[in-house]
Amino acid sequence: MGSRGDTLKLRDVARAAGVSEITVSRVIRSKGPIAEETRQRVEAAIRAIGYVPNRLAGALRTTAVSELVGVVLPSLNNIVFLDVLRGLNEVLSAGGFRSVISVTEYSPEAECELVRSLLSWRPAAIIVTGRQHEAATERLLSEASVPVIELMDTDGAPIDIAIGMSHAKAGQDMARHLLGRGYRRFGYIGPVLTKDLRAGARCDAFVETLRAAGAQLLGTETMSGPSPVQGGRDALARLLAAHPAIEAVYFSNDDAAIGGLFHCMAEGIAVPERLAIAGFNGLDVGQLMPKPLTTTLTRRFEMGCRAGAAILDQLAGIEVPKISDLGFELIPGATA
Repeated sequence: MGSRGDTLKLRDVARAAGVSEITVSRVIRSKGPIAEETRQRVEAAIRAIGYVPNRLAGALRTTAVSELVGVVLPSLNNIVFLDVLRGLNEVLSAGGFRSVISVTEYSPEAECELVRSLLSWRPAAIIVTGRQHEAATERLLSEASVPVIELMDTDGAPIDIAIGMSHAKAGQDMARHLLGRGYRRFGYIGPVLTKDLRAGARCDAFVETLRAAGAQLLGTETMSGPSPVQGGRDALARLLAAHPAIEAVYFSNDDAAIGGLFHCMAEGIAVPERLAIAGFNGLDVGQLMPKPLTTTLTRRFEMGCRAGAAILDQLAGIEVPKISDLGFELIPGATA
């Protein structure tokens, strides 16, 4: 776990910025008079070489390993991530560790700064969401001397350990399922795909599978607003107004798909006779609808548990598989 890169020193920053180590230290600690141009030069050097200050330097330590695990999540507005945290904390707390949670709101820039901040406290391990990161974030994680877990995605080569599922395969399988039910004209509703890259991977695979089968994607809509349920309902109204010939709509998550079902109820659109609806995540609420939602069940609680166990094992010197693909389950439901 400590072989991904050598720890950078204060003198490396000083050399890159062309200043003394004392000046670098003052900038990091915000102590003493520093010219603005010098401060900017030092901060630029820190970012350029990937230096992470040690916030615990000089503090009294009673243990060799921190009891803190840094966790970086895209959002806390979705129960999906809370399920992951529940599994993670169940295992970590039993092992004597505590998680420190940071939220990016799907911003790659925020992820980079949060990873840098968490690493500065020398955690026992760090957990991030997904496999796609900015180059600077990738460098920080690659050079970290602690276990790094990339959660919820197994597509591509991991930095250290990846635990989750293939989103590309999930999108492909849902397309095949709907094609098998006879649908040929489709729509898609989801977030800004350049932000939610896992939803983007599902959408890309879904569309590629449709095209390979000669089916059509007639239109897409982007959700907006704080509520995914309301966003899904409003987006479906816009999508059907622009493309009334659509037969089936694939939503990026179950919350949005439930919003779509509410629109159909309000407008008297028969599901699945007139319009098929499919979601993603397999939330309980979707299966409790009058017609259970067609969706993909993801093993979120187990992902959290596996991540916690992988951290404990690595810290104990036990070898951990580089990739743990937990798969998913396609739930046929009754809305397609």
